Amino acid sequence: MNIGHRPRRLIRTSAALTALGLTPLTLAACGSDSGDSGKVKVAASFYPMAYLAQQIGGEHVEVSNLTKPGTEPHDLELSPKQTGQLSEMDLIVYLKGLQPAVDEAVEQSGVKNLAEATSFTTLEDHGTDVHGEEGHEHGEEGHDEHEDHEHEDHEHGEEGHDEHEGHDHDAAGDPHIWLDPVRYAEVAKGVGKQLQKADPDHKDDYKKNTADLVSRLKTLDGDFEDGLRGRKSDTFITTHAAFGYLAERYGLRQAAVAGINPESEPSGARMKELHKIAEKEDVDTVFFENNASDKTARTLADDLRLKTSVLSPLETIENPKKHDYFSVMHQNLTALETALGAQ
Repeated sequence: MNIGHRPRRLIRTSAALTALGLTPLTLAACGSDSGDSGKVKVAASFYPMAYLAQQIGGEHVEVSNLTKPGTEPHDLELSPKQTGQLSEMDLIVYLKGLQPAVDEAVEQSGVKNLAEATSFTTLEDHGTDVHGEEGHEHGEEGHDEHEDHEHEDHEHGEEGHDEHEGHDHDAAGDPHIWLDPVRYAEVAKGVGKQLQKADPDHKDDYKKNTADLVSRLKTLDGDFEDGLRGRKSDTFITTHAAFGYLAERYGLRQAAVAGINPESEPSGARMKELHKIAEKEDVDTVFFENNASDKTARTLADDLRLKTSVLSPLETIENPKKHDYFSVMHQNLTALETALGAQ
């Protein structure tokens, strides 16, 4: 495309997004004028990243989700044309290690402004079992200390950020950081800073929107703490090991049928192990995710005469107009309260 010396952002249109195969987030803040060439063009890899960009960017951004609603993010493939069109974005918000096709496309895009989620927080390795006995026992001091550390990391400026992004600490870690409201808030702060770099003219708005979102996430964190405080059991069984950070945050134990990859099949030995865990820990519910088959969960539940229920990993939302991150997280909290005897 020959664009001469015209400002790149001003010639970008919704047609470029359509060619990319992107799905515009039709949230109220965007209005219906997705072709407004004055908006900052943001590509997000999947729903949790798109949600951050939209909430923080507000009316100044046009956020497009690489993963269509209801699609399994892990399976995303991009065409060469889509990869090429990604270079037309002002900012890309993504999570390294979750979607290899996106990681590769971002490397080829040459886009200067990147918000890579794992560079704003810490990752841990989680298997099929996660014990979160310590949970919130660290108290607010632990939170503040961690936040101060993150603050120092990101005050080094652009050079420090690039150095931090170059680390490979994210290569083997559990990517599901958005299911911990505290870690998700850390990512929100990082995305806010990258938006300020991409569009300094609206820096104050991005700062305010980031602070508002972080405040809401802090309230959500408190809701989980309060809601799970009187529980009778700490253990929950799920078909997908997506809830390791959530388990650690609130002192729970996740016992998963499969590992981090939701498509992996459990072994006979693992199923026997789960039988023992269910009996010993007085588990009465097997959780499955809303966008995957419930066959394994129902088989295990039938064998043990347990109930089944939905726990959403929030990797995608089929109808973003009806539900969002906070509404689904509150649904998850209600499901856990019921299963763990906190209600």
